Amino acid sequence: MLESAQIKQALQTIPDVGGGGDIVAAQRVANIEIKGDVVKLTLMLPAENAGEIERIEDACFDAVSAIAGVKDVTVVTRKAPGSPQRQPGPPRTGDPFDSQAPIPGVKHIIAVASGKGGVGKSTVCVNLALALSARGARVGLMDSDVYGPSLHILLGVDGRPRRGHTKELSPLEKHGVKLMSLGFLTDDSSPVIWRGPIVTGVVKKLLQDVDWGELDYLMIDLPPGTGDVQLTLAQTVPITGAIIVTTPSELSLVDAEKGLRMFEQVHVPVFGIVENMSTFVCPHCGEETAIFDSGGGAKISSRTSTDVIGRIPLHPDVRAGGDTGRPIVVADRNSPITGAFFSIADKILERYPKA
Repeated sequence: MLESAQIKQALQTIPDVGGGGDIVAAQRVANIEIKGDVVKLTLMLPAENAGEIERIEDACFDAVSAIAGVKDVTVVTRKAPGSPQRQPGPPRTGDPFDSQAPIPGVKHIIAVASGKGGVGKSTVCVNLALALSARGARVGLMDSDVYGPSLHILLGVDGRPRRGHTKELSPLEKHGVKLMSLGFLTDDSSPVIWRGPIVTGVVKKLLQDVDWGELDYLMIDLPPGTGDVQLTLAQTVPITGAIIVTTPSELSLVDAEKGLRMFEQVHVPVFGIVENMSTFVCPHCGEETAIFDSGGGAKISSRTSTDVIGRIPLHPDVRAGGDTGRPIVVADRNSPITGAFFSIADKILERYPKA
């Protein structure tokens, strides 16, 4: 039977970044997960040194694969806390992520994603952005769902972006948050019928041709799934961390885990899981009901070694806030639901401090 001690002993033969000591002593090994004859390693490495990351990943794979009884090894790399974002430079052959370029003035880019639609991802993203702003952070919010933008509805914004001072577009603003969405530029009744290359170009434009100014956080509301937009985002800008939104239902969990694995494959750190619509509390009798099953977030957490950073109950006020353009974080500061959003925002602030 495989044990963590065997894995650590093998990893102690691998030199740390720069050759000083080994990766175990340097605390680069964040987690070792053993399931039968399958081993999953989670490493914390400095994102600015792609060559060292590749060397250590390959060495870990080879060292653990050589252990008797190991049939499969997965190595997941996350950005070590405090490491600077990787700076743009000459692309390495075959690595599309070396063309990433930071957005000037933006300190952290947080992607909010889901594996499937209908889980309240956009509602979560908007309320988290507002909660971060209420905590004194400078926040931008970008709706990257080209086919079904919803930011203009959730925040009740119907204006058109003006020309920016330094870039082509100047973001709109609501409740102290800078906003950009294709929904500001198109007619609600006009369907978007575009192929992948056009979608890729639009996403890049919203990222790079908008005068975002100085931001502590740029929150990006991603479309459901694992398609062109997600890949374009990961290749274009260095993402600080991703948040996966799911409901407790099994169907949602399957798709959410796919989304999480996608971020792992493109070397984007997954900060945590938000379980939305976790329970319904009757406003009349106070009885709590798990309409969409229960414990879903915990299931993904145990399978992927990713923390559940918050649970948002199902409540009519959240739906009403989205329909009327007044999200619950601004509509009712005393609501327990608002408190749940602030709790998640505080965890973001702790993990990724503002300037």
